[in-house]
Amino acid sequence: MKLLKLNVKLLGIVALVAILFASCKSEEKEVAKKDPATIALNGTMNAELTAPPFVPEPVGDRPAKKLIVDMEILEQEGTMTDGTTYMYWTFGGSVPGSFIRTRVGDQVEFTLSNHPDNKLPHNIDLHAVTGPGGGATSSFVAPGHSKTFSFKTLNPGLYVYHCATAPVGMHIANGMYGLILVEPEGGLPKVDKEYYIMQGDFYTKGENGAPGLQAFDMKKAVDEDADYVVFNGKVGSLTGDNAITANVGETVRLYVGNGGPNLTSSFHVIGEIFDNVHVEGGDLINTNVQTTSIPAGGAAIVDFKVDVPGTFILVDHAIFRAFNKGALGMLKVSGEEDKTLYSGVKQEGIYNPEGGTLQEMPDDETKEVVSKGEKSLAEKIASGKNLYTTTCFACHQANGEGIPNAFPPLAKSDYLNADVNRAIDIVVNGKTGEIIVNGDKYNSVMTKQTLSSEEVADVLTYVYNSWGNNKTIVTTSQVDQVKSGH
Repeated sequence: MKLLKLNVKLLGIVALVAILFASCKSEEKEVAKKDPATIALNGTMNAELTAPPFVPEPVGDRPAKKLIVDMEILEQEGTMTDGTTYMYWTFGGSVPGSFIRTRVGDQVEFTLSNHPDNKLPHNIDLHAVTGPGGGATSSFVAPGHSKTFSFKTLNPGLYVYHCATAPVGMHIANGMYGLILVEPEGGLPKVDKEYYIMQGDFYTKGENGAPGLQAFDMKKAVDEDADYVVFNGKVGSLTGDNAITANVGETVRLYVGNGGPNLTSSFHVIGEIFDNVHVEGGDLINTNVQTTSIPAGGAAIVDFKVDVPGTFILVDHAIFRAFNKGALGMLKVSGEEDKTLYSGVKQEGIYNPEGGTLQEMPDDETKEVVSKGEKSLAEKIASGKNLYTTTCFACHQANGEGIPNAFPPLAKSDYLNADVNRAIDIVVNGKTGEIIVNGDKYNSVMTKQTLSSEEVADVLTYVYNSWGNNKTIVTTSQVDQVKSGH
């Protein structure tokens, strides 16, 4: 009995020692954790800066260094959408600005230069900076000058930077924002593809799609009435030939920011589920996420594996922003199909931008838009092509082929070529009910378009002079006659 008691006592002592030992090891681990402020630097390097949608090489396991960042501010005209330009204010010549990649413990020496041809002073506020104004108080710089300041990267995460010169909202709204990544010690887990995407809302004097150089509209910005909500500074920056790419089986990481200045993004990839989301760009990781909210001035890191081929659509799921204001991109995935994961006949072009032209059901009242006058044939076709891309493309497709059993073809269309006045009437007033086009029955709705007589004439002239149609030239006066009922 005494022996049994002794054994029990010994077991208790052993257990206590084990607990104390484990506790000591845990404390040692805590002690071993480095304070980022005290991490020693090992050499100097120039930062690699990249324009969207690309990112610099991963940090990996490199030691902390003195990191030299040289960034130039450029005020320059660029394309917002086909036929529409805008005077962007940029960090590094792109919207968003150059991607900056660092690691915890780096000492960043940041030089901000304001190009001598610029008109305004600027500065930079980096959300990754622990210091007054995020660097803004030390970087205010006039055209033709440079300012240098330094900071230690203390917190891992994905952070927004932006201009903070008054009026702050105007500078941000003109495109002055970007992302800076601070990787943890040892770097982020490896993936196959990484891309840089940033949403922004723009406010122009003309409405969405208005041609020519558009000026910033302060009242619309204050009222948060955005004409464009776009990825990477323009409509179509991530579509068609500009789409980002991956191969089946690869892992994709998107660094997604929201420059604002006003609107929150509901970021979603149609046909994919995020395996991991670094919520608000920080340490907290959420898994199996469909849509993630990114506030203005915030960011998120999303990772996912692509398992099947096809075109996956990136959107702000505040959906009219995507299809009508521009917040739409594409990830094109190549590779072998796996029909156990997904099967079905694929109709390409289901998700395409629809533009800013308002469309109504045929019975609704439509506000008349004032015509602007006649153009040459070449001008009409060019204007009509732009209108077609933003108004008709989604239903009738790039080459006018339509969508089988849903939307009739415009290419070599016997129905279209037989009666130009009927075609005008359908564009102006819409149409419901069954029609027969090239021998096939269609029974869908054609919404009426809120277009001026000039715009109706241009878009129909483009259609009639494309894809094997009869080359009719539609005039503004013809459209006016149909509208008046004569």
